[in-house]
Parts: sequence; structure tokens; C-alpha cells
Amino acid sequence: MGPERHSQFHSNINSLDHEYLDRDHDAGAALRKIKTAGSISISPELFEKLYLSPETQVKGLINYLKSDLRKTFGNPTPLGLAGFCMSLTPLAFDLLGLRGAGGDGAASIGLYYSFGAFLSFVSGLLEFFLGNTFSAIVFLTYGCFWFSFASTLVPAFGAYAFYSPDPAIPTEGLTTRPFENSVGMWVICMMVLSVIYMVASVRTNIFLFTIFLTLTLTYGLVAGVYWELAAGNHAHAAILQTAAGSFAFISSLCGWYLFIVQTLASVDFPLNLPVGDLSGLIRGASEKTRSRV
Repeated sequence: MGPERHSQFHSNINSLDHEYLDRDHDAGAALRKIKTAGSISISPELFEKLYLSPETQVKGLINYLKSDLRKTFGNPTPLGLAGFCMSLTPLAFDLLGLRGAGGDGAASIGLYYSFGAFLSFVSGLLEFFLGNTFSAIVFLTYGCFWFSFASTLVPAFGAYAFYSPDPAIPTEGLTTRPFENSVGMWVICMMVLSVIYMVASVRTNIFLFTIFLTLTLTYGLVAGVYWELAAGNHAHAAILQTAAGSFAFISSLCGWYLFIVQTLASVDFPLNLPVGDLSGLIRGASEKTRSRV
């Protein structure tokens, strides 16, 4: 929850029927108590535990927590996190070459389509309708990444066959310089996207920020892998690939942690895991505007 929203929750702190919910409250009980922003306030830590992005105003609705959609639908964030973790973790193992794994993650194409693409799309659309702009953008764009990455590995799409010098052996296109350099450029664009998300996540929580930080490093290193392969430096490519797998694994661990936190909160489990609220680290633009008035 952004600091400006936290301030709004405290605007009625002197009202007789006001109740404040801090990080020590059970998440399930907190959700049941949240009826209006004017009667109950919650701490940034608790809000970040329940929802990854800061609260935003939704046109046509009073605010995020009073939304009829929020009362109708569940929190879609754990669904997106599940898709993220179930896709990235196997890919990290492939990059690390654990127990001989490899092949650019081709064995997990089904996972990329189902968990990575489909679940991310569903979660992103639900986040969008609930007014969670940041979460919606993240899940939808990464869902597109998993779809495009899986499609690149599917022979029917002909992505690598186009580069093959022998039409009868389409897989030879995977090792051509034009293909490897082109994939590297595409991955660099994903790195730029992750950098933008990393900057924005400074106002969310530590674990989400770490996810985008490690993803940025992962994409950069993977691009280096393809460019080194294109240059014929296979030894350097192997080192970069191991490093990319390590950062991808760290990112997946953070994703698993957030998934566990939100899943436990959804069933009112009596375990209060911290997420590291960062909403007060940088003041929001709206809060700065109000402070000048």
C-alpha cells in the first residue's frame, strides 16, 4: 500500500467507530473486517501482504477496498505468482544444468504455455478489472513472454527453422549466428522491461523488488549467453548461463515466498510472515502534492 493510501486510511483516525489493523492482525480476519476506508485503517505491511501493488483509485468506485469487484472476486495475485514460480523454477534448473537438464527448457514447453502464459493472463486480467494497474501490467507482459518463449521452441512456429541452412534439418537453425543474436536482442528488451518494473517496485515490498532485480540480471546474462554462443565463445557462454540460472533461482525463491505468504493469508493461517514493506521509502507524488497544499 502506497503511503498516500495509508494516510487516507488514517484520515478518520479520530472517528468513534474507527479501528486500526496493523501487521500483527491475521490477514483473513483483517479482510473480513475491512468494510470502508473510513471505518478501518490498515498498515502498509498488512496491505502489502494481501496485495502486491499499492492501492489505486478506480474510476466509478469509491476506492480499492470498497470495490464491489473486490467483494465478488478473490485475490488473483497468488494465481499469477503460482504461474510465475512453476515456469521460472524449472527454467532455472535447466540453465543450471542440474542432473543434466538443459535444452533451452524445451521439456517444459507445456508448463510455459499453461502456468507461465495462461495463469499469468488470467491473473493479469483479473488484476486489471480490480484496478491493480501495476500487477496487471506485470502479469500480462510476463505472460506474453512465456507464450513467445515457448512458441520459439515449438517446431510448428518455424522460428528457428527459418534460420536453418538445410530445410530438411530445421533444428540447425538453433545454432546459427543470426538466430542466436536475434534471441539475445529480444531478451535484452525483456531486461529493460524488468528494470522499469524494478524501479516501480521500490514502493511495494522487498521481495517483489528482489524478484525484478534478479530477473533483470537473469535476462542480461541470458542475452550474453546467446551473444557469446554466436561469437563461438562456448566456455564464456557456459559461465554466463550458470550465473543466469543462479539469479533465476533466487527470483523463483522470492516468488515462492510471496506465494506462500498470500496463500496462508487467504485461509487465515496463524502465521504472520513479513514481506518487508517499502511503501514509505519514497513518498508518492500525490502525497507530496498534498503536503505542499
